[in-house]
Amino acid sequence: MNEANQILFFLLTLVAEIIGTIGGFGSSVFFVPFANIFFDFHTVLGITAIFHLSSNLSKIYLFKNALNKKLLLTMGIPSIIFVIIGGLLTKIIASNVLEILLGIFLIALSGLFLWKDKLILPTNNYSVIQGGIYSGLMAGLLGTGGAIRGITMAAFNLEKSVFVATSASIDMGIDLTRSVVYYQNGYIQADIWKYVPLLFAIGFLGSWIGKKILHRIPQVIFRKISLYLILLIGLFTCFQWVWK
Repeated sequence: MNEANQILFFLLTLVAEIIGTIGGFGSSVFFVPFANIFFDFHTVLGITAIFHLSSNLSKIYLFKNALNKKLLLTMGIPSIIFVIIGGLLTKIIASNVLEILLGIFLIALSGLFLWKDKLILPTNNYSVIQGGIYSGLMAGLLGTGGAIRGITMAAFNLEKSVFVATSASIDMGIDLTRSVVYYQNGYIQADIWKYVPLLFAIGFLGSWIGKKILHRIPQVIFRKISLYLILLIGLFTCFQWVWK
């Protein structure tokens, strides 16, 4: 990757982190398709897991006084189990199929939230466990599952700081687990590690900026903007796949 592309990649990474923090969907829903412009899909999965570790560490630190321990356990355990399954499936399913699945997933996800903007799931353990299963599976398979976790947690009407801290803590378990799976799959190559220090700095900076904005402007405004961006990114991902 030449210098100009590196600068663009890191700028898009910062944007993904800021919008992901504010919109409540997590940065990976934006970072994965952005990174897919510069790397092959399997490498994207590996670098996403590493970047997300810094992103979630930052959120846990910045929102450290807020955490829902019951949700953390009820959703976190099935998420970790199924992120392993999703990560292993990436060895079986061809990367070009995973790319188009990502595009379709982003379009369907944004379309659902735009159509049913008040969509709320039942506040029971069954829904929480199901949310953990599907978010973990999608995180392992496509690199992003935060939006599914978000819709599940939204039912509990959590205060914004509690929502971010709990989601980031669950995501931390997912990322640590899938990093091991991706490494064993050969997705985390030696040349990725040179980006780690800057990715960690961007993860913290983006989370910090997102937190500042989140306290000043209603999340619902950014959530709407985020959804339209996810829709556009999904369409772009599909278009990019068709023309490869």
